[in-house]
Amino acid sequence: MSTSHPLDAALQLQRQPPSQPDTGAAAGLLEISQGHTSPAYWNMVGPFGGTTAATCLQAVLQHPALLGEPLSLTVNYAGALAEGGFEVQAQPVRTNRSTQHWTISIVQRDAEGQPVVTTTATAVTAARRETWSVSDTPIPEVPAPESLERMHPPKGVAWIERYEMRPVTGVIPHTWDGRGDNSLSQLWMRDDPPRPLDFPALAALSDIFFPRVWLRRASRVPAGTVSITTYFHVGQAELAATGTGFVLGQARAQEFRNGFFDQTAQLWNQAGRLLVSTHQIVYFKE
Repeated sequence: MSTSHPLDAALQLQRQPPSQPDTGAAAGLLEISQGHTSPAYWNMVGPFGGTTAATCLQAVLQHPALLGEPLSLTVNYAGALAEGGFEVQAQPVRTNRSTQHWTISIVQRDAEGQPVVTTTATAVTAARRETWSVSDTPIPEVPAPESLERMHPPKGVAWIERYEMRPVTGVIPHTWDGRGDNSLSQLWMRDDPPRPLDFPALAALSDIFFPRVWLRRASRVPAGTVSITTYFHVGQAELAATGTGFVLGQARAQEFRNGFFDQTAQLWNQAGRLLVSTHQIVYFKE
């Protein structure tokens, strides 16, 4: 993998030799890779969650037993990744004629050298075939990205600088006065510097939205994703057609209650093709 782009460097995984010989029936089982956190995608207390999701997917995509392309990815953030090295474990637990089911874990060592699971994930890959298809979620009518101002967020959070964002509506509040009344955001986005879109980059973009509670309450309370599921609606051909172009993201919450809220989001390319839909659950504190 080329590491000339910051995202490629962040997703670089070194496959480790198998712990036991490949013996036919055991072929393509547990694959272990070594990675390292990237300062380019650092958040406030750990890596940007989008790159953690992308790392899980990258481990699946480089597995020698891979069937098809990503269909879904669920990532559960059990704890923050500490700065430094980590281990990714990816295993196809069942392979059918057209679908393949995966489990993934990210593990780090504690001060005593004991393994600690920071992230668990599941994924489904599939060999797609041409069928009747339609979209019931068309791209919203919004201004073109070139006509909008680029967002310049406050300095200090490295990962935000890795994306070019051009908001349509629902920007981060300028005044934290508790008077928010809506959780909808729409924005054009792409990697910075521009990079051809692929599945790991798409998984990362799916988590780019700031916490909906900040917008709905206009109050900057602590918040963090607990679990996110991303559904991929396109294959490699559509990603290649998107290239380095902008992607339109739309996100909103549906319920805030007892310390948690959800967020649903969609991402379209500039041609209007729905690329992914996502859903996540997020904790927040008063």
